[in-house]
Formats: sequence, structure tokens, C-alpha cells
Amino acid sequence: MKQLVVQLRADGSVAAETFGMTGPECLEYIQQLEALLDAETASSQFTDDYHRVGAPVSSESHVEEGL
Repeated sequence: MKQLVVQLRADGSVAAETFGMTGPECLEYIQQLEALLDAETASSQFTDDYHRVGAPVSSESHVEEGL
């Protein structure tokens, strides 16, 4: 099951993490979140699973609201 977990933080920043995705597929979900928030990713981090074919992927990105 594919999931995008979004966390809204008290300081106004947004953290997002994907589950159940392989390779760059997770980036498509982050791009959609950026478009919805009119924001861009300030930093991102990939697990080793990002580079594995057929393995679940977890990607963490921090999105900040655009000015």
C-alpha cells in the first residue's frame, strides 16, 4: 500500500514521508504536495531502499510554504 504521511509542525514547516514506493516514484508524490502547498522542498533524505528495485521506499522531505 502506497502512503504519503504529512506532518504539519508548530513552526509552520511541513514534513512528508512516503511508504510503499520504489525508486523515484516517491518524488512524484512530493512534487504533488509541493504544488498543493505552493511550496518547494527545502531538504530531503532517502533511505537505502530508494536504490533497491522492488523494495518498499521511504523518503523524507521537508516542505516550506512559498513566500
